[in-house]
Order: sequence, then structure tokens, then C-alpha cells
Amino acid sequence: MKPMTLMVAAAAALSMTTSAFAQVNLTAETASPGGAVHLSPAHMTEIAGTQGIANIQLAEGQTLTNSIQNVAEGKTDIAGTPYILPFLMSRGVGPFGSLGAEKGAELAGNLRAITPVTLGVFFLFAYDAKGIKGWDDIEGRKIFNGPPRGGALTNARSMIQIITGLKDGEGYTGMQTNWGQATSVISSGEPDAVVLPELFPGSRLTTMTAAGKATGWSMPKDIYDGEAMQKYMGAPGSAPFTISVADLSETMGEDWTFVSEDDTFRAFATVGGLVVNKNMDDTLVYDLVSAYVASMDALKAKAPFGDTVAFDEPMQGMCGANPVQYHPAAARAWRDAGYDLDDCAVSES
Repeated sequence: MKPMTLMVAAAAALSMTTSAFAQVNLTAETASPGGAVHLSPAHMTEIAGTQGIANIQLAEGQTLTNSIQNVAEGKTDIAGTPYILPFLMSRGVGPFGSLGAEKGAELAGNLRAITPVTLGVFFLFAYDAKGIKGWDDIEGRKIFNGPPRGGALTNARSMIQIITGLKDGEGYTGMQTNWGQATSVISSGEPDAVVLPELFPGSRLTTMTAAGKATGWSMPKDIYDGEAMQKYMGAPGSAPFTISVADLSETMGEDWTFVSEDDTFRAFATVGGLVVNKNMDDTLVYDLVSAYVASMDALKAKAPFGDTVAFDEPMQGMCGANPVQYHPAAARAWRDAGYDLDDCAVSES
């Protein structure tokens, strides 16, 4: 066969192979656009498609409690989740109460992590015009602390109580509204201060400064290092968060001031990742995660918060009481790329 004919034949064979491989069709579910838990699967969808690994149909704006149950039951291939949800599922409590403990544990046992993400960082902030001096100055104030129900409200209330000893409705007046109204409520100036999970920089923090400059306060160091907060931050779905004040100030710009007793800003984060069913094919998982990790710089560059949401910290929130472990093929992909994963974070099957 002539050289040119060989080249054409080889190209045709490669095209057929790639085309056949790309016919792997997967489904994925995640939250609405704007956050890291959406950007992560959206990026994987793009990379998997352009590299011929799989065609992923991504459904946005989903209720993640339903999404992870769909993955556990084999109805959906990939889902984004905070790790608190698999924990609750494993016990058959909260939004999974109808499953019961036995069924919940069975379904949670089907979930395997493949990539990490930070969903939001809880901290205290307020407009400078409010004259708030920090955590010691919120008693008697109106504090916007989340939606009417759910994990964000629970975390915000707990953070305030551990740091100040104050309870919602007693030491301060808690204010709640749906997520879709949060930015407008904050910008209206009605609350004196805010404790919410945010991204650095997230759209809410960026938008609100159109109405005035703001200040954010670090968790006090002694509280952060104390037993109560360390235990709370070790719960499934939570993790410690630190960043230098200088880096945070540079990231957020001149409209923001950050206060800490030293050069470190301390808070805690809601963490999670992408999960798949334990029975997903090893080669497919390895290829998906390898391509994702190899394109990490491109992923981070897609959003202003890309460098602060732990896309490349696979041990974040793992082990301990978190029932979710990495799919062994995902762990192999991370390790082959030079990342460290403790054995406690990796499933044997």
C-alpha cells in the first residue's frame, strides 16, 4: 500500500475509533449556573466531548437531593453534591427520611466521588455604612443568615452560636429569604450584617458592592482552633478554610476590606464534589478524571473564583464521618497526575 494510502487508511481508522468511543452517552445533574458545583460538571461535559471520551447530557437547576438518589439508583450517571447529602442519605434522615436507615445506607453505599469542589465559604460581612465592628457587635442586630430552611441556614446559625454564643431569635434577629432574592435583600440595606456561604469572588458579593463598600470578618483564631469549631468543621460536608488576607483582598478588589487579628482569614466551607455510581466502568472513570485533571488550569480560568474553590484538592472533606469515597479508577487518575490521596478516601470497589 502506498504511503499516502496508508495515511488515509490510518486516519479513517482513528476517526472511526474516536467516533465509536464518543458514542458513550452519559447523563449528569447539577445546580443552577453561577457556582462552582455547576462549573465543575459543565467543564467535564466540555472536555469529555471535545476529547471523544463521552457525550454528557447535563441537566442544570436540579435539586441535588434527588440527583444523588438518581445516581445511587443508576438512573443518572454523574451528579454534583455537597457531602452532607450522602451522609444524610446513609442514615435515612432529613430529606431522605422516607427511605429509612437500611435503604438509605444501601443507596449511599453506591456513591463514589470522582472530583472535589467548594460550594461556599461561611463568613460574616456587612456594608461599611452599617458601622458593624465584627463578631462582637452583632448582638441585637438583624442578621441575614440564609433561606427559610436547609443546610445553609443551619450552618450560619451554628457558626454564629459557636463564635458568639448567640441564638437566632434570642441574641439577634435572624432574617431569611429565598436564594433568588438574597442579593436584592442584602443590597436594600435591611439586614445589619450577613452570614452566608459565598465564593471569592462570587456574583452576589460582586453585585452587592454596587450599593457600597463592605467588610468581611475572619473567624477569631481562638474560636477557629477551639474544640467546638474544629469538631463542627470536621462534620460531613464541612471543611476548614483559610486564605491570606493579602490574597483575599487582591482577589476581591478595592470595594472590600477583610479583618483578622493576623494575616490569615479563617472560615469554614461547605464542600462536596461530583459523584458517580460505583458500577461505572473503570476505564471510563479513569479517562474522564484524567482529562479533567489535565485541564485544571483551563477549568480555573473559566470563573473569577476558580482559584479559591479547591478544584484541585481531592482530600478536601474526605474520610472521617463522610461516607463517600473515591471511585478506585478516579483515585488512580488523581494519583497518576501527582496528587496525594489517603487510603481512607479510596474505595476498594
